[in-house]
Amino acid sequence: MELIETLRTFLENGEDWERKMTSIRGVTLLKLPQTKSRSASLAIEINPLNDKGTPMKKKGIMIMGAGELDAFREIFNNEKMDILITSIEAITPSRKAAKGGKEDILQV
Repeated sequence: MELIETLRTFLENGEDWERKMTSIRGVTLLKLPQTKSRSASLAIEINPLNDKGTPMKKKGIMIMGAGELDAFREIFNNEKMDILITSIEAITPSRKAAKGGKEDILQV
C-alpha cells in the first residue's frame, strides 16, 4: 500500500513533466499534465541505462497502461526483432553515450 500512497502523492504534488527514478533499472515515472480532455496522470518511461548508469536515449518509451505494456512485450519478444536489429547494427556506426545525474529513487 505504501507504493500506491507514494504514487498518489507524486501525482498530486509533482510538477508537470517531472521525472522520478524507481528502483527498477531504466524505469522512471513521469507526471503528465492535465489537458482539456484528461486529468493529470502518471506514465512509466522505459529508457535502459548504459554501463555508466546514464540513460541510453534522450527520451524513452512511455507506457500508460497494461494494454500498452503487453503490446510492447509482444513486439520485443518477436524473434524477427533480433534479426532486424542485428541487420541494422551491421550497417550503422556506433554512437557515444550521453551523461546524466543522480536523482531521488522510488522503491518498487
